[in-house]
Amino acid sequence: MELVQLAERRGFHRYWVAEHHSMPGVASSSPAVILAHLAAHTDRIRLGSGGVMLPNHAPLVIAEQFGTLEAMAPGRVDLGLGRAPGTDGATAAALRRSDWLNEGADEFPRQLAELTRFLDADFPDGHRYARIHAIPGPVQGSVPGGVQSADRPAIWLLGSSGFSAQFAGALGLPFSFAHHFSAANTIPALDLYRSSFRPSAVLDAPYASIGLGALAPDDEREARRQVMTGALSMIRLRLGRPGLIPTPEEAEEYAFAPAEREFVDSHVANVVHGTPCATAWTSWSSGPARTSW
Repeated sequence: MELVQLAERRGFHRYWVAEHHSMPGVASSSPAVILAHLAAHTDRIRLGSGGVMLPNHAPLVIAEQFGTLEAMAPGRVDLGLGRAPGTDGATAAALRRSDWLNEGADEFPRQLAELTRFLDADFPDGHRYARIHAIPGPVQGSVPGGVQSADRPAIWLLGSSGFSAQFAGALGLPFSFAHHFSAANTIPALDLYRSSFRPSAVLDAPYASIGLGALAPDDEREARRQVMTGALSMIRLRLGRPGLIPTPEEAEEYAFAPAEREFVDSHVANVVHGTPCATAWTSWSSGPARTSW
């Protein structure tokens, strides 16, 4: 809460929280719950999910949760959607229960279409869900006193591959790419998004963002120490030993194996870090590349 309030005071435009499960070092297993709390303690900044992992949920549940958020913070809610589970296979099975185990990323287009229809209350007559309404939200048809709401959450597609980029472009939706863990694919994915883009009721032209790790303390050595905590945390996650974020001292004392050192070098290279002046110079000097995205 303190961080989003600081972001709002500093003039940032939006603040997103992710969905991860069974990870002690990531406190965002329930994005809608967190966002409701943040909405109650902010006034202007846009709030959203970066993202909700749609295969983990029934589309109606997401429509109800984010319709409720939109009602509480009108015009401030982004519904960012991903197609990965946000966890390991066993945890994904626990989330989806037995009758959902065969559904996954391949079902994403169907789930997205269903979610969108719930948000817009526009299932065609005769559809099995035509009389079901995501409340609060638009209510049409035979419901007495139904009122069409003016706004609904803004849908974004998130991804780290070409699939989501091309899908977002074809639907004319905004797209956010996970540069922080798929840096080599950033430019190809964004080029694919732009080439696939078709204007829609949402957008006339492509609109994209990237997720980028950045850290700018007062001291360059401290920046390196802090970045190494993230590197060690990711190594532990990949080894099946997720835990709390390690301290800089833990990271300094850890004996990295040669293969782990290679991963660390790759991780650190993808995080913009240094003193504020150095970090600002790095961001400014990357302008031409950003323009091409």
